[in-house]
Amino acid sequence: MDTTRSPRTAADVSVLLVGPTAWRERVGPAFEASAAFSVRAVGTPERAMAAATELDAATDCVVSAQDLDPGTGLELLADLGSRGVSAPFLLVPADGSESLASDALGAGVDDYLSASADPGELRRRCRRAVRRASERRRRREKADGFEAVVSTPDEFAAVLDADGTVERVNDAALGYLDAEADAVLGKRFWGLPWSDADDSRRAVQRALRRAREGEYADFEAALSGDAGDTRFEFSARPVAGDSGSPGDPESSSPSRSPVSPNDDEAVDRLVVEGREVAERVRLEQELRDSEELHRVTLNNMTDTVLVTDDDGEFTYVCPNVHFIFGYTAEEIHEMGTIDALLGEDLFDRERLESEGVLTNLECAATDEEGREHTLLVNVRRVSIQGGTTLYSCRDITTRKQREQALTQLHRTSRGLLYAETKDDIADRVVSDATAILPSAAAAVYRFDREANVLTPTAASEEFADLASTGGSLPDLRLGRDTVVARAFIDEETRTPGGRPEEENGTLLALPGDYVAVPLGDHGVFVAAATDGDAFDAIGEEVAELVAATTEAALDRVERETELRERDRTLQRQNRRLSQLNRINEFIREIDQALVGAESREEIETAVCERLVADDRFAFAWIGDTTPLRRTLQPRAWAGDERGYLDGVPLGFDADGGDAADAASPPSREPSVRAADDREPVLVSNVADHLRTGRWCKEAVARDLQSVLAIPLVYDDVLLGTLTVYADSPDAFDEMVESVLGELGDTVASAINAVQRKEALDSDTVVELEYRISDPSALCSRLADETGGAVEVEGDVAREDGTTLVFAAVEGVALDRAVETAEGFVGVEDAEPIRATDEGGIVGLQTSEDFVTAAIADHGAVVRRLRATPEGITLAVDVPDSVTTRSIDEVVSNTYDAAEPVAQRERTRALDTRGRPGRFLDDLTERQLEVARMAYHTGFFDSQRDVTGRDVAAMLDISHTAFYDHVRRIQRKLFASLFEGRARPTHVE
Repeated sequence: MDTTRSPRTAADVSVLLVGPTAWRERVGPAFEASAAFSVRAVGTPERAMAAATELDAATDCVVSAQDLDPGTGLELLADLGSRGVSAPFLLVPADGSESLASDALGAGVDDYLSASADPGELRRRCRRAVRRASERRRRREKADGFEAVVSTPDEFAAVLDADGTVERVNDAALGYLDAEADAVLGKRFWGLPWSDADDSRRAVQRALRRAREGEYADFEAALSGDAGDTRFEFSARPVAGDSGSPGDPESSSPSRSPVSPNDDEAVDRLVVEGREVAERVRLEQELRDSEELHRVTLNNMTDTVLVTDDDGEFTYVCPNVHFIFGYTAEEIHEMGTIDALLGEDLFDRERLESEGVLTNLECAATDEEGREHTLLVNVRRVSIQGGTTLYSCRDITTRKQREQALTQLHRTSRGLLYAETKDDIADRVVSDATAILPSAAAAVYRFDREANVLTPTAASEEFADLASTGGSLPDLRLGRDTVVARAFIDEETRTPGGRPEEENGTLLALPGDYVAVPLGDHGVFVAAATDGDAFDAIGEEVAELVAATTEAALDRVERETELRERDRTLQRQNRRLSQLNRINEFIREIDQALVGAESREEIETAVCERLVADDRFAFAWIGDTTPLRRTLQPRAWAGDERGYLDGVPLGFDADGGDAADAASPPSREPSVRAADDREPVLVSNVADHLRTGRWCKEAVARDLQSVLAIPLVYDDVLLGTLTVYADSPDAFDEMVESVLGELGDTVASAINAVQRKEALDSDTVVELEYRISDPSALCSRLADETGGAVEVEGDVAREDGTTLVFAAVEGVALDRAVETAEGFVGVEDAEPIRATDEGGIVGLQTSEDFVTAAIADHGAVVRRLRATPEGITLAVDVPDSVTTRSIDEVVSNTYDAAEPVAQRERTRALDTRGRPGRFLDDLTERQLEVARMAYHTGFFDSQRDVTGRDVAAMLDISHTAFYDHVRRIQRKLFASLFEGRARPTHVE
């Protein structure tokens, strides 16, 4: 179904459906089900444009799909608008989206809905769009017409009520009256300052009475002003319509229209227009001048104007007819009819009658000397001194020749796309030059870089005959004795009318006109006239286009030659890109596996399996260090391991080979070296180190030719190593090494994340206790300076990147502790939270993460951190899902001298749902800060000496916001206790 139409009735809405067949079968039934719609359906934008602009088939509404072939619905909307089609446009995509809807409304569609919408809704939307468009068009036409009446800048215009009261006057009228609008509005029109008051008033009243009765009335009267009397020719017109102020955009004036004497509508407004009598004289003079101007124009313009009667006989022939046809006006009249001049059946007379004007009719006509001209004719229905049809003829012969030349040049250009050598290009250009440049012979001279001469690679027979060389064309040296050589050297087009200094230069022995155009570094294109006629500007321009096309083709062949020479390099690069694509593919697979993994075992297994899938690598495994860091213990592996892990030493202090120096790096297995040095280890060819370590022999024996070991490090903590083996040397280039190195960081981060998640559900912990001697630590410095004890009660990470640490001080005044802490580097602020008999609690705002945050980031919890002048005591709870070694590394990285003193296992207390500390997860960071501040200040104590306003001031918030946070915290706490789940989170 490409073009169908149902019978149309008087009540039909004509709908044009534009879209592919499946879409039309989906949307079309919605309109075919109603007799109120007539439907035309097309499949392409081109057919839609033709149907929408068809004169004998009106289109009330366009309903289009978004995906068209070619193009889109929104592009069709823009094309219709550029062609002046104003029919409402509904975009009905098969698969819509909010983004497409926004783009559609921004592009100006009248409505947008999905193709899956209810058929009744689709019909209703269509009717509404048609109705709105019709109303807009009607109002716009009436408003434009009415506003034009009262906005004439050089004529007197006024709008009156039916009783003659002035409601509006234009600026020209106020200028004639020398008055402001307030002095005129509200007065009766006959009360204006007329020069002959009584007679003028009576004439005005009679005219207005006739206009009020629905007639058009004319009268003449004079108005008095400061500059004297001004006489006008007035006309009064009746206006019917809704009530409102004429011309007021907020009123209903756009619905007004002048009425005829036979109109039954009631007249409620009158429009009075006046033209100065002197202005009429001026306009008559201008008309005479205009007629003279038109006579001069018609005598000198190159277009020819002809007028005939209905029988085609000439009633007017413009004097310049000889410009095109060579005949005089009298000779044209003697021809009798227009058919003798322009030929029969130039246009469809019935179509001219219906449309009134036909434009851009192309025809061929012969002039007096027998030369054929291509004309572009416009035909219009007129009524001028017995003439009924006006013909405007423009000679487009030159333009037509150019179009034909460009068309042939386009064909030549397409043919040159398939030429494989420079000789093929030269032959094709010379053979097509006759069609591109009629009455011309052509040749292509190519520059021979070895001999430094211009060689005639290709030339037509006519060119050789014109050259009169008596044989083949000779080579031209790069002297200045030929125009061809000059065009090449100077890189400029050369013609016989060139520079004076070129008069001695010749183009071989060509007798007529010629054009020599350089082809860049390739040579010169030469075209010579075969009939002796000179090349005009168009011929020269076309010759330069031919040369430009030839130069581009020669450049292409030259580039292709260079490309073939570089083909091997490109193939290597392609192989490298293919390898990168494969690596990116399995990296994406690993990332997807990491997202879905819920345990460390799943992560490690998934990574190893993805690395060896599709024979990417031969073998991969992940190992972790034992608690005492003496050896690597395999945790997961995949691929053909072939007993390798059982046959190699994985200890940190064993070389396992024949090397005399146990510290020699190749002597240790790459996984061990990567774990010990925390740097990637690459062995591109294992066979190069056969005498270095036993692991090399074991690897080669199992056809493991190259190795890459990557440490899995998160936050300076070693979580294991990932080692990959390949069955070919040099399998890990720089790109692969970089990608797998980034993979190691991703795997380490994922392992840390699942360990933290598992730690939340763990009820068994290992308590690690340390004794720390680090004078630079914040708590240790505070204890040393004050001589008291400092114990961390808790901390909160703030949104500005700082950390608020709650520290209890004993044996020192609270104010002194605050004053001392404020002077420390790294402490941005210190404030007293609550005073006690022993000291109190101080809030320390640090610019960096506190040790508690670093430990928590690895899944453990600081149970106690107490500092005295003698040192720091630190106790950490480590869930069974987290290795104690990783927490030991965090503590060692934070403090320079951390000595473990105890390790004990215990059961952690659970919350009401059997999970430790989950209630804190239900709180936002701000709520957690408020809760800790309120708790440590003693706000929840039964006998408190601090108010909510005091706590709010410490938090720098209003007391209302503080109490709101407290209520939300309490609500979440009770939900955790009684409901077994957190209440839905509200917007904070």
